[in-house]
Amino acid sequence: MAPGWHQDGTGMAPGVTGRGPGTVLQVRPLPAPTCPRCDSVLREPRASSRAWSSAWPTAWHCERHGAVYPLRTGLSPSRQGLDGLLRGAAVPAWLPWPLPPGWLVTGFAAAGDERSGTRGCVVALSGPNPVGGPGEMLLVSEELGVGLGARFAGLAGPDPGADFAAGPADALVQFSNHEFPLWHVAAPGCAAFAGEVMGSWLWLVLWPDTAGMLMIEPLPLRDLRDPGQDLDLPFGARSPRLPG
Repeated sequence: MAPGWHQDGTGMAPGVTGRGPGTVLQVRPLPAPTCPRCDSVLREPRASSRAWSSAWPTAWHCERHGAVYPLRTGLSPSRQGLDGLLRGAAVPAWLPWPLPPGWLVTGFAAAGDERSGTRGCVVALSGPNPVGGPGEMLLVSEELGVGLGARFAGLAGPDPGADFAAGPADALVQFSNHEFPLWHVAAPGCAAFAGEVMGSWLWLVLWPDTAGMLMIEPLPLRDLRDPGQDLDLPFGARSPRLPG
């Protein structure tokens, strides 16, 4: 991990916590970058002086899926974690706003590194299921082929599949006074919706599947990259749905 690309965007050395005069610094290991599609630990890229020797000579490599963008999961549910998510983000970082009643922001994850920029953003939320009990939601924004959304939905992926969007839309999201359609994606043990919003894939994955009731009404979204937003985000304990 290169200098300036620290997990939480704090500007501190990787694995170091604490700041200020007299602070005792504690070193904590950072999670190893993993495949966004299967969570396998990746082989680090090796720079090549002969760029024509490979289609992607400096890529992170998964033994199962080949060249991928590394998944960074050490982003805490905090303002610092959000800063780490937004640094170099080439895709939106979506957040429902206002949040559903009682819901909290419970973590972030990102696919990409300091060379590629962030090509996949994950925002995790936790709160009450509309039909009772706890609920979890992941909002995944990604470029075509990254595979994060399909991975969290429990699908082989990397994208929704050949029969996707064959009929009328099943849900809507709202952004900047426009509505965008999402379609239900059959997924085991959860409710999953996907569609294209502002040129990138958007996946909403909710647990349990009954939490999909949240999508009966259009869901208003904010892109956390946009300047001038003074949102008082309520943070909670890290979501168990995030790896690492």
